[in-house]
Amino acid sequence: MVRNIHERQLAAPASAVSALIDSLATPDDRLWPRDRWPAMRFDRPLGVGARGGHGPVRYTVVAYRPGTRVRFEFSAPAGFRGYHEYEALPQAGRRCLLRHSLVMTTRWPARLSWPVLYRPLHDALIEDSLDTAARHLGLTVAAPRRWTPWVRLLRSLLRRRAPS
Repeated sequence: MVRNIHERQLAAPASAVSALIDSLATPDDRLWPRDRWPAMRFDRPLGVGARGGHGPVRYTVVAYRPGTRVRFEFSAPAGFRGYHEYEALPQAGRRCLLRHSLVMTTRWPARLSWPVLYRPLHDALIEDSLDTAARHLGLTVAAPRRWTPWVRLLRSLLRRRAPS
C-alpha cells in the first residue's frame, strides 16, 4: 500500500485556498505548477466524470465538493490502483491546510515504476504545486525549489523521449 501525503499550512482563509482547488485545469489554474510540469487537462470542466490527467498519468474525477475537495481515480499508468486528491482543511485563525494525498496499491509494472520513476517526480511536482498555491495567495515562497539530481535526470531523459 502506498500512502504519500504532502501538505502545507497556509496563512490564508479556507475560502481563498478552496478557490485554488476549484481553478484546477482551467485557463486560470492557480494550483497546478504548469510552468514547470505538464498541465492538468480534462475532457470537460472539473466535475465528477471528467477524464484527463497530466503527462502519462491518467485519471477520472470521482468526487468533487467545490471549495473543499477533489478526488481523482487512476486509469494509467499500468499498475496504479487508487486515487490522488487535494483537500482544503480550515484551521483556526484564518489559516488553512492544503493537503494532497495519493493512496494506491501497485501491481506490475508499477511495483518498479512507482519507486524508481513516478514517486520522485510526483514528490517534486506536488511540492511545486504547494509553492504555486502559496504564491497565488500572496505568501512568501523561496525561489523555485531545486529538484534532486535524480529528478533532473529523469526529466531530461523523459524530454528526450517525448515526441516532437
